[in-house]
Amino acid sequence: MVFYDSHTLICCTFPMEKSNPQLIRAFGLFTAVLFVMGSIIGSGVFKKIAPMSAELGSAGLILGAWAAAGLITLLGALSNAEVGGLIAEPGGQFVYFRHMYGLPFAFFYGWATLAVIQSATAAGVAYVFAESLNALVLLPRLPQNVEALDLGGVFQPFANSGVKGCTIALLLILTAINYRGVKLGGWVLKIFASTVIVCIFLIAALCLAKGKGHPLTDFRFLPSSKEASQAGLFASFFTAMLSAFWAYEGWITVTYLGGEIRNPHRNIPLALTFGTLGVITVYLMINAAYLYAEPPSFFQAVNARENQIAAVEVVRSLIGDRGAVIVIVLILLSTFSCTNTTFMGAPRVYFAMAREGLFPAIFGLVHPRYRTPHVAVLIQGVWSSVLVLSGTFDQLTDMLVFAAFIFYGMGALGVFVLRRKMPDAPRPYKVIGYPVVPLAFVLFCATLVLISILERPREAAIGMALIASGIPVYAYYFRKRKSQIKLKISDSQ
Repeated sequence: MVFYDSHTLICCTFPMEKSNPQLIRAFGLFTAVLFVMGSIIGSGVFKKIAPMSAELGSAGLILGAWAAAGLITLLGALSNAEVGGLIAEPGGQFVYFRHMYGLPFAFFYGWATLAVIQSATAAGVAYVFAESLNALVLLPRLPQNVEALDLGGVFQPFANSGVKGCTIALLLILTAINYRGVKLGGWVLKIFASTVIVCIFLIAALCLAKGKGHPLTDFRFLPSSKEASQAGLFASFFTAMLSAFWAYEGWITVTYLGGEIRNPHRNIPLALTFGTLGVITVYLMINAAYLYAEPPSFFQAVNARENQIAAVEVVRSLIGDRGAVIVIVLILLSTFSCTNTTFMGAPRVYFAMAREGLFPAIFGLVHPRYRTPHVAVLIQGVWSSVLVLSGTFDQLTDMLVFAAFIFYGMGALGVFVLRRKMPDAPRPYKVIGYPVVPLAFVLFCATLVLISILERPREAAIGMALIASGIPVYAYYFRKRKSQIKLKISDSQ
C-alpha cells in the first residue's frame, strides 16, 4: 500500500498482505461503453422534460437546453478522458485529485461523493423507479398525520411515504446484488442497459408515428410559472439546463472502475467519449419525439401534478393505458439499471480512500469470496436510503448537480495542472481542442455553481453542509495518517 504526504512529498510504501484479496479486471470496452450509457440513462430522459417545459414553454428552447447541456457534458467527458487515460486506478476522480491538488482536496471529493453526489444520484433514480411502480400499482402509504410531520420547516421525511418506502427497498436490493459480485452487477448492466436503449428508440418511433405533429422550431419564451417569467429567459434557460444535467449525470462513474476494466488507459477514454456521444444522440431524439407528439403545455400540466412521469403520460395520450403500462415497465428497467451502475462504481471511491488511510479501514476490505468492496457497498446503500427521506425527487437532483459541478470543474482544471506536473507521462488520449475545451467547461461549471446558489439556495446550502461535514472526519484521519508515516520513517531509520 502506498501512502503520500502531500505537504512533504514523502512517499512511503507499505507491503500488502499476500492473503488480502484484490479487485478483478472483469470489463472490456463494450461493457465500459454500456456502463457509461447505463450510468447516465436513468430517470431524467423520461421525467425532466416536464420541469423544463414549465421553465421555458417552447419546443425550440427545450431542445436547445438539452443540446447545450449535452455539449457541455461532452466537454467535461473529453477533458476527463485525458486524465482517465493517464491515471487508471480504482477510485477515479479521487485518485485524479490526489495527483492534481493533493490529499486534502481529494478527500473532500471522496467525502462529497459519499455524502451527496453518488448517494443522492442513487436515491434520485430509485425514486423514479418507485414513482413508476406506483403508477402501475398504488403503493400503501402512512396515515396523513404521519406524512405531514415536519422537521424544522425543512424536511418532511414521511411525505409520499409509499414511494419513499419502495425507493429504499430497491436501494437495499441493489446493495445485496453488488455485495455479491461485480460480474453479477455487470450482467445486470448488459441486459438492462441494452434493453432500455432499444425500447427508447421504439418509444420515439411510436411518438413520430402517432404524434400530433407539433412544430419543433418555436422559440417563444412561454413559462408556466410567475417566478420563471419574472426571472427572465436567461435564468429560466439555465434552470432548465439544471434539469437536463441531472439526466446527463453519471458519465464520470466509469472512472471509478479503473481497477476492474481491462486495458483501462485505452478503454476509459474511449468509453467516456463514445458513451457520452451516444447518450446525447438518444436524448435529442426522444425529446424531439415527445414534443412532436404533444406540445410543451401538455408537459407543463404534467409537471403540476404529483407522481406523474412525462413519458408515461405522452404515450398514454397516444395509445391509451396499455401503452402507458409498457412505458412504465421500461422506466422500471431503466431506473433499476442506472441505480445498479451507481452501486457498482461509487463504492470504489471509498475503497480507494480507505486504502490511502483517509477512511476507516473497513471501507477498503475486499470480500474474500465475492471480490467486492462489500463494506463500502453496504454503507453506500444505507446512506442513500437516509437521503431518500430528506426531500422530493427534484430537491435531490438539484442538490447533487450543484455539488457535482464543483468537482467536475476542478477535474477539468486539473488537465492544465497535470500537463505541468507530469509533462512527459504517456497520454493515450489528449483532449481535443486543448486548451479551449477544458477551459470552457471550467468556466461553465463556475457559472452553474454561482447561479445554483442564487436560484436554489436551499439545495445548495444542504449540499455545502454535507460536504463541510467531512471537515472533522478529515482532521481525524489526516492526523492519524501523518503519525503513521512518521512512525514508519523512524522505524526505517
